[in-house]
Amino acid sequence: MTIVTRFAPSPTGRLHVGNLRTAILNWLFAKAQGGRFLLRLDDTDAARSEEAFVAAIRDDLAWLGLSPDGEERQSARLADYERRFEALVAAGRLYPAYETPEELDLRRKILLGRGLPPIYDRAALKLSDNDRAALEAEGRRPHWRFRLDHDAPIAWDDAIRGPQRFDPAAIGDPVVRRADGSWLYLLPSVIDDIDMAITHVVRGEDHVSNTAVQTQMFAAFDAAPPVFAHAALLTGSEGKLSKRLGSLGTDHFRDVGIEPQALIALLARIGTSDPVEPIADPALLAQAFDFARFGRAPARFDEAELAALNARIVHQLDHVAVADRLPPAMGADAWEAVRPNLSTVAEAADWWHVIEGPVETPEIEDADYLAQAAKVAAEIDWSADPWHALTGALKEATGRKGKALFLPLRLALTGHAHGPDMAALLPLIGRDRAIARLQAAGG
Repeated sequence: MTIVTRFAPSPTGRLHVGNLRTAILNWLFAKAQGGRFLLRLDDTDAARSEEAFVAAIRDDLAWLGLSPDGEERQSARLADYERRFEALVAAGRLYPAYETPEELDLRRKILLGRGLPPIYDRAALKLSDNDRAALEAEGRRPHWRFRLDHDAPIAWDDAIRGPQRFDPAAIGDPVVRRADGSWLYLLPSVIDDIDMAITHVVRGEDHVSNTAVQTQMFAAFDAAPPVFAHAALLTGSEGKLSKRLGSLGTDHFRDVGIEPQALIALLARIGTSDPVEPIADPALLAQAFDFARFGRAPARFDEAELAALNARIVHQLDHVAVADRLPPAMGADAWEAVRPNLSTVAEAADWWHVIEGPVETPEIEDADYLAQAAKVAAEIDWSADPWHALTGALKEATGRKGKALFLPLRLALTGHAHGPDMAALLPLIGRDRAIARLQAAGG
């Protein structure tokens, strides 16, 4: 059996970090099993779906490197939904209901006031043909509900949550189609999963109640349901469900310099028993992917942890991977020199400016020492290791060591008290620029 997963966003807005995690988990599991990862655009809401969001979803997946093995759009499958809808109506699993939203809301309030669960009472099943005809003559159009089978409990073995069990009588028959003929999520999703041969549905635990209903929908079509895996929801670093998580998408992460590999490495592991590690190759994450390692506790998403992980990922990237984001003249030697000090790739441009100059030198009290350093720099051999040649000669001449020896040189040469290894940086600055900077600092 070929494993097939799907990511099914609605193009009614931008993807946020929770959506991205769902996409990543589906992609990782499919790749771990040598299977297929599909993109399904749930665009049946014509009023809210926009092509701009479709393009944004594709761009977001491309940025992450999650290439779908196929794509479907629900808006292209309406005829299939209609055909399956008629079959369920004929089988008595769908029935029309005529209550208005206001009437349903009043019934819910009454039930809640009595301490009862606010589920639909199936009043529409008691209507006769004449009753329905009279209601339609008044101008009412029905919405359609799926009739749950109350004879047996709903049960499945969730790949993350373990055995699940629901009483269908306590759920209430869900609405699957509105009075205007438009579709709600539940039924089209089941039809798609059947037709697309989806074997595993990986999604957030907020869908557990949907799964309870959908298992009966699969049965109504005489189709085996896929394996369901419901991951714990993300929480913010403050330990509570955060509204901010709903606004964090790839635009934000790209703006702050996060690498896609860092986001994948974090979202693949938080909420599991595996450590979060700076694994730059998603294929390695896929090899270790296992639902058994997922926990039930909320998965804590911390931007500070992501930033730290990102720095460790950046330190692994070779020049070829980042060349198109560096200053045009910045070669592999310069990248490798500054890379250990970067938190983001964009910071490399700042260090390239330090190399090429000019630099703003802070006030340094060791003017005489720096003037001496300029003279020594003009005499040393620059063909091998000029930094150690320079500091070695100055140590012998002045008796300085440690911070007193190195810090004034670093400040004069780079304008910074900290930074990349000077042994790697000084050859890039070069003889003439280095001497000129030392002379300027030495007065």
